[in-house]
Formats: sequence, C-alpha cells, structure tokens
Amino acid sequence: MSEFRNILTKYWGYNQFRPLQEDIIKSVAQGKDTLGLMPTGGGKSITFQVYSLSRNGVCLVVTPLIALMKDQVQNLKKRKIKAAAIYSGMSKDEIDVAFTNVVNGDYKFLYLSPERLQTEYFKSRLHLLNVNLIAVDEAHCISQWGYDFRPSYRAIAEIRDRLPEIPVLALTATATPEVVDDIQQQLHFIEKNVFSKSFERKNLTYSVINTENKLKHLFKIVTNNTGTGIVYARNRKATREIALTLKKYKLSADYYNAGLDPELRTYKQAEWQKGSIRIMVCTNAFGMGIDKPDVRFVVHMDLPDSIEEYFQEAGRAGRDEKDAKAILLFNNTDNIKANQRIVRSFPDIDKVKIVYQNLADYFQIPLETGLHESFEFEIFDFAKRYHLDVLSIFNSLKLLQTEGYIEYNDAVYNPSRIIFVPKRDELYKFQVSNRNLDPFIKLLLRNYTGVFTDFVNISEEGIARKAGTNVENIISYLKFLSKQGIIKYIPRKTKPVIVYLKERCKSEDLYFNIKEYNERKLRYEGRLRAMLKYAQGTTKCRSQQLLSYFGQNEASRCGKCDICMRRNELSLSKYEFDLIHKKLKEILLERDVYLNDAIALIEYEENKIVKVIQWLFENNKIVTNKENKLQWNSN
Repeated sequence: MSEFRNILTKYWGYNQFRPLQEDIIKSVAQGKDTLGLMPTGGGKSITFQVYSLSRNGVCLVVTPLIALMKDQVQNLKKRKIKAAAIYSGMSKDEIDVAFTNVVNGDYKFLYLSPERLQTEYFKSRLHLLNVNLIAVDEAHCISQWGYDFRPSYRAIAEIRDRLPEIPVLALTATATPEVVDDIQQQLHFIEKNVFSKSFERKNLTYSVINTENKLKHLFKIVTNNTGTGIVYARNRKATREIALTLKKYKLSADYYNAGLDPELRTYKQAEWQKGSIRIMVCTNAFGMGIDKPDVRFVVHMDLPDSIEEYFQEAGRAGRDEKDAKAILLFNNTDNIKANQRIVRSFPDIDKVKIVYQNLADYFQIPLETGLHESFEFEIFDFAKRYHLDVLSIFNSLKLLQTEGYIEYNDAVYNPSRIIFVPKRDELYKFQVSNRNLDPFIKLLLRNYTGVFTDFVNISEEGIARKAGTNVENIISYLKFLSKQGIIKYIPRKTKPVIVYLKERCKSEDLYFNIKEYNERKLRYEGRLRAMLKYAQGTTKCRSQQLLSYFGQNEASRCGKCDICMRRNELSLSKYEFDLIHKKLKEILLERDVYLNDAIALIEYEENKIVKVIQWLFENNKIVTNKENKLQWNSN
C-alpha cells in the first residue's frame, strides 16, 4: 500500500481513493503545479490534505468561504490533525495566537481568506512558515471569466512567486474551458497540467418543470419522493413562507437564510444534517461545506444566475451515488425577472460612490485610514439611515469588492472565545489571592481544554447553567478577568463584516475600470442567458446541455430527464432518434424542403422519420416557411 493510501486509511478510514484523487496527489508529489476539476462532493479537500500529511511543513489553504474554512478546521481537529484558520473578523490577538501556533507547533494546515494574503502582517511573516503546498480552493474565483471573480485571489500569484519551489494545487468544481486555461495562467503554472473528472452524474436526474403554480408542483415533488431534500429560493421571505406552507401539510420542513440568528442557523443545519428535519428551504447561504450524502432531491424555485451556480447546488443531491433528482421549476415570469436582474446587479457608478461615502460616515472612518480594519455591518440599519434600498446597497458592495476596495462577508457565526494569558503557576498565585474568583476559574478550566495555547469557543449560557447563575453575571466575570489580564475575552459576533482592503479615499477618487465593468456585465448576462436557454430547452438532454457548457461534448443522452422521457415516448431507440435527427438537420441547414422530400431523402422507416419530424416540430426545432416547406430553427 502506498504512503498516500496509508494516510487515507489512518485518518479517514478509507481503503481506496475516489477516482482522480490519487492521480492528483502523485502529480503534486512530483513537484508539478496541478489543477484538479472535480464535481461538488467529489472529495477535493482529500487531495491536498493527504499530500500535506505525507510531507514536513504546513499547507497554505486559500478559500473565500469562511463557513467552509471553519468546518474543515473542525473536522481535521476531530482527526487529531492540527489546523488553524485566519479570516476577516478575527481580532489581532486571535491572529497572533493562530499564526504563532502554526509557526511553533506541529500544525499541518493554515486556512486563509485571500484578503489575508495581502496584509503586511502575513507578508512579513511568510518566511517563518515551512510551506509544503499552496492549495487554492474555489480556484475559478481567480479568473475574470469565472462566475465568482474575486480580485483578491490575484494575491496568490505573488505568494507563489515568493515560494518558487513549492507546488500549487488549484481545485474547483465548476470551470468552463476558458476558465481552466485562465486559472493556470493567473497562478503562473510552469506548464499546463489538468486532471479532470467527468462532470457527468449518472445517478442524478435533471428535470425542468414549466408551471405557473410552483408551490403546487413542489408539494407533488416532496410527497412523491422519499428522503432528505433541499429547496432553494432566491430571497429570505420566500424561504420562510414555503417552509410554513409545507409544515401546514404535515411535512417535516424548516427554513434557513443569512438573516436568521447564527446560533439558530447552526441548530437548524445540525437538525437537518442528522435527519430530524427532512426538507430545508433555503437561500444559497445554505449548503457550502455541507457533506450530507443522502440528499435525494434538490429543487430550485427560482432561476439561478448561472449554469455554474445551478450545477454546484444541484450537485448536493445524491453524493452517496444512489438515485437522486435535481428539479428546476420555471415559468415566463422567471424570464422577465432575469432581465430585471441584469439591471439591478450592475448599479450606476454614481450610486456606488454614494454607498461608499455613506459607509465611511456610518463607520466614522477618516480619510487615508481604515486599511485592513473590519467593521460589523447591519445592512437594514444602514439602508434605513441613508434611505437606500437593500438590493442597491448589496450590489454596490459587490462591485466595491470586485474592484478591490472592500471585502463583504455575510453573517458568519463566531461564538465567544477566551484564552488564558498567564502560565499555570502565575494563574495559581492569582487564584490564591482572589479566592472569590477561584471557583469560576476552576469551572472554566474543567470545561474547556487548550485554553493556555489557543482561543477556545465558549458558551456563556452553558457556563451559567453549570454555575447556577444568570448569563449577565458570567459576562461580568469574564470581562473582569479580561480587565485584570488573566484572560482575553472576545464576545460572540453575529453580524456581517466589512473589511477595508484599501485606505478610505474620497468617493470622487474611486477608480472603476468602465471597460472591465461593462465586460463583466456582458459575461454575467451571457451566463444568465445560458441558464435561461437550459430552462427553456426542449430538444437536448438536460445532462448533455450541462456537460457541453463545461466543454464535455461527447456525453450520451441520460435517458431519464424530462426531455429524454418525452423522446422515449416515441418508441424509438436513442440510436434511431439521433440518426434521423442528425440527417434531418444536415438536410434542412442546407435548404428548406417539403415533408415528402425530407422523408424521401432519409433512408429509414417512414413512420419513424415522421415521428421524429413531428417531435422536432412540436418542440420548435423545425418550423414551416411561407411555402409550407420544412425549415430548421436555429434560435
């Protein structure tokens, strides 16, 4: 057994790698820059984790998803693997402790948000780390052609240039051929090196249901399908209303969105994960980092922004490789909303400048200050104070982030944390001279381990229950000990965070590359149009449509989607349908012909040719001209 399989078995309990995982690890082990394309749930993290455990030193893992970062660190710690994370919203003390532990301890992984790479703090200390690998998760974010471009990802290239002997492993679940090339170029790959697993999910059936009554169809779906499910909606209000409707009909359902209290979100996610809640109705805030293998269906109530987004979210179904369904509910209103979305997603530059100026006033940030400072942000309070609509604010913040002025993180739950400052003998002296605090200090030490070396998450409510007192008393004790220098106490944070990536400037001095702005708008529109084309398509297998978008054009029909099922009703084999379809298309692209001539030109059974022509006519791929000749419709 190879060293890599030994590590896999020791820490994860698996005897075999999934397809492509070991090939990627071996490529990196040869010192090669490597790009791994693996579908959602394909086990991307195993590749850099196993490799790094086989070498001395620490792996730098760059990811934009704080929730995923925290989840992976927690999972590694459960396996007795030391890992730390540094991200927006952490205090300077927390960052110092985390970095010092990585440098001085036998830590194997340091997770970083891309914005942290740009700080002087990190740049000045990089040389202290014995780096064995740079892992770039969600690597499509580095490409301006990608659907979630983040300029902060460009800082990775600078870091890798300072570590020229260290290989880079880039990973993504969604990338078009154009993005695949751009990722390698932006990360300064020495030579192109891509490992790509087919995006085809044979156990997953894709369908689009065109309906004016989406709730009615959702009810049919959840009652006709067993097992756990996810229902995606675009706004927070809809998640609650849909969940309550399902519950009214005695279905096990709940809702999840970023507007809920973080502790409640954590509780709901845990209940769904263990099966106490069957159906989770949610915004796309739900799902990142969740590895629940037995999801039997994913339903989208609204049109996603792109094929990439849809493919990733739909891909959360059937990770156990058993049959599952991905269903998009669609109607003409979605078409109208899509056009409105293009306008709203790209606000006027003058409006963006107003939001930027209002932010500075809101946080009281003087000119030429604020670099890398983070501020808790309540978008609804901000909207009320400055008489702005929430959607305009949100899209302005996204544009400011894309241009590299700020980083905006939606609400991520950070529980209260403590660390003991003095060493044990010094703490003992304090306890002796402060006997009234001794029982409280002992209570903390009994219930929380590792408090002398790292910040540890605590629950004021849990401590209060054990101490037989109220939460207010516990908080006052913690604050007093913090004031005395015995602990460092960081109260919980529940709000979104804005980080200034550049010093605050005058709003009129903001620079926006209008050419790039317009190009991004066109690319966004193109992705949305591709999503609409998928939803409105009636002739090409759903799986084939998705795969061809990602450059995989040789896939076979799935035989199970709504389009394939309608074709199957013709009582023709796939071979027969495709043969007649191909010949008809060749003829009609060359010239328009009468029905009888089309039948005569194809050497096959007449009744089967007629069936295919009728099907293509009903699905608007064949039309008739003024002379009543058949004509191929390329629209």
